[in-house]
Amino acid sequence: MTSPPSTPVSAPETVRPAGKRAAPRPPAAPRAAAPWTPRRLATGLGTTALTLGTVLFVLPFVFTIVTSLRTAADVARSPLGIPHSFTLKNFTHAFSQIHYGTSTLNTLLITGLSCVLITVLGALAGYPLARITASWSTAVYRLFILGTSIPVFVVVAPLYLLMRDLNLLDTYAGVVFIYTALNLPLAVFFYTSFIRQIPTDLEEAAALDGCGALRTFFVVILPLLRPVTSTLLTFISLQIWNDLLVPLVFLQDPGKRTVMVNAYSFIDPHTVQPTTLFPAALLGVLPLLVIFIFFQRQMVAGMSAGAVK
Repeated sequence: MTSPPSTPVSAPETVRPAGKRAAPRPPAAPRAAAPWTPRRLATGLGTTALTLGTVLFVLPFVFTIVTSLRTAADVARSPLGIPHSFTLKNFTHAFSQIHYGTSTLNTLLITGLSCVLITVLGALAGYPLARITASWSTAVYRLFILGTSIPVFVVVAPLYLLMRDLNLLDTYAGVVFIYTALNLPLAVFFYTSFIRQIPTDLEEAAALDGCGALRTFFVVILPLLRPVTSTLLTFISLQIWNDLLVPLVFLQDPGKRTVMVNAYSFIDPHTVQPTTLFPAALLGVLPLLVIFIFFQRQMVAGMSAGAVK
């Protein structure tokens, strides 16, 4: 005989009394915050300081741009207030008053020639000073280092007399030579310090292949100087472009003045009009800013190449 199929017996359900709800689950304990370690505290302080520094750096630039676009009446009514009207007449007026095209070409010519001479002469002088260990080379190197501490104001009068005797006053060549002499000690310091970090094995291998000292420099050493050259050119070009003293003293012809000297002409000893001075200053730095924007990748690549040399 077959037994009847067994039916599974379910567990008896718990009968909940009427009018009573299930007891709520206790809330989960809040997750404990990570402790403030010295490393986290330093990171937070660094981020805060970086943000504050960025704001302090960008704010004057934004204020200059906004003021340049405001009308004179609006600035006089509320110099630090919210602008109510904008105009481009300030830039057109400054463009015509400072002879922007001519002065910009003058500045580009002086800056470019000065940078070429400084880098070439600095590299050629730094190579033997880095490799020759004689006492005279150390004395010459220290003499160049001493030249970096001499302010330009001390040598203005002797340079003026020298340029006058050489008939180089009011010439582009005279200004280029002055910038080269003033910045050459810095270039020698940069190149000498950098070449000393290059191993001499490369030069010894080139000498075994029959290369002389000059060929070894141009074929082996010079391509390795790209990082320090990028850094040096960035520093020197900014200094020469924004310089006011040398062009103002040694260039009397208004047609040869640089863009910063012509922008300085807007400063009146009694009153300063921001709606004319600020646009002139922005137009003065605009070409250099455009150059850095277009060549920033090459400059950053050159500077970072020194880390993996």
